[in-house]
Amino acid sequence: MLKGKTIVVGVCGGIAAYKSADIISKLKKLNAELHVIMTRSAREFISPLTFQSLSQNYVIYDMFQEPRSWEIEHISLAQKADLFIVVPATANMIGKIANGIADDMLSTTIMATKSPVIIAPAMNCDMFENIIVQKNIQRLQALGYIFVEPQVGRLACGDIGQGKLADVDDIIEIIKQTVAFDKDLKDLNVLVTAGPTREAIDPVRFITNHSSGKMGYSIAKVAKYRGAKVTLVSGPTNLKPIKGIQMIDVNSALEMYEAVMAHFEEADIIIKAAAVSDYRPLKSEKHKIKKQQNDLEIQLTKNPDILMELGKKVTNQVLIGFSMETQLLKEYAKEKLIKKNLDLIVANNLSEKGAGFAVDTNIATLINKNGDIENMPIMTKDELAYVILDKALAIHKKKH
Repeated sequence: MLKGKTIVVGVCGGIAAYKSADIISKLKKLNAELHVIMTRSAREFISPLTFQSLSQNYVIYDMFQEPRSWEIEHISLAQKADLFIVVPATANMIGKIANGIADDMLSTTIMATKSPVIIAPAMNCDMFENIIVQKNIQRLQALGYIFVEPQVGRLACGDIGQGKLADVDDIIEIIKQTVAFDKDLKDLNVLVTAGPTREAIDPVRFITNHSSGKMGYSIAKVAKYRGAKVTLVSGPTNLKPIKGIQMIDVNSALEMYEAVMAHFEEADIIIKAAAVSDYRPLKSEKHKIKKQQNDLEIQLTKNPDILMELGKKVTNQVLIGFSMETQLLKEYAKEKLIKKNLDLIVANNLSEKGAGFAVDTNIATLINKNGDIENMPIMTKDELAYVILDKALAIHKKKH
């Protein structure tokens, strides 16, 4: 995902410095080219050898250490960087950057770069709340520097408050959002549905399915990375909410129908990845149904077909649906594509290993309005989301 991207990681002195090792390890697994600059105080907390082993590059920690090439090191790093991240960032380093002070390798290199700079503060809560620190942060934000808010929690000093380094996975997400993708969906509104629906039988029981919501969440997340304004209508899942998008939580098919229709007109691209229940109980009991001697019969009634209704309403919008089957995959998918007036359908065979519910991979067959069929290999759901959004963007350009 970050292949070909050069990321320079600045590490300042603080107990949270050890977490920067985890960040570097995870970025390396995403195939980023990594360079590390440490401040003098950072070396009191963690060894340069740790970062050298993880980044597979020499670590820079002294402006006057012997150069390993004829390049002027802080200039060459500043120029080759696609992204800078300072993690953890101390009040001292934030103050230096905000006031144009360049007196060590890290602050000097940041002054010379034109790449985006992410700053992840970690410090005592009283220091973070200090008006001088806050003014410096506000000044840098106004200049386009990106800040990752520290968490509230128990700090190394024993105090409890805001100052704990942000969650490592949240920092990785911001890095990916900033540098991993072209912002080719900028100014487009993308409406995504995800997860199952629950149709209540009584206050205790409901009808649902095995959908985890992972595919829809991947599409929403990658659309956000690519600059889209994203609305995600989600049934009940165990997935973390996606920061930076509009999340609408629903339970039933009727609730999902209402939410989708309320946001349909503003959408440029609509991707229906949710597994919506086709039927619901005709009557939902107000009290728990008690066990009986005889068999229990529950009368079902049909839910509105959200995708069908959208197909009737679309004008120049892109409409993409999913088809999860266990047999006759292409035949059923083509039938659904035509019947529901879709631009593209993503078909999955539930019986294929790696393509079912709740897994992190998918095997898809893409069929467009012209009847063209593209069989995709097994890939992660994030990778498939990227492919689907590529197709959606191409269709959108043709329509406009």
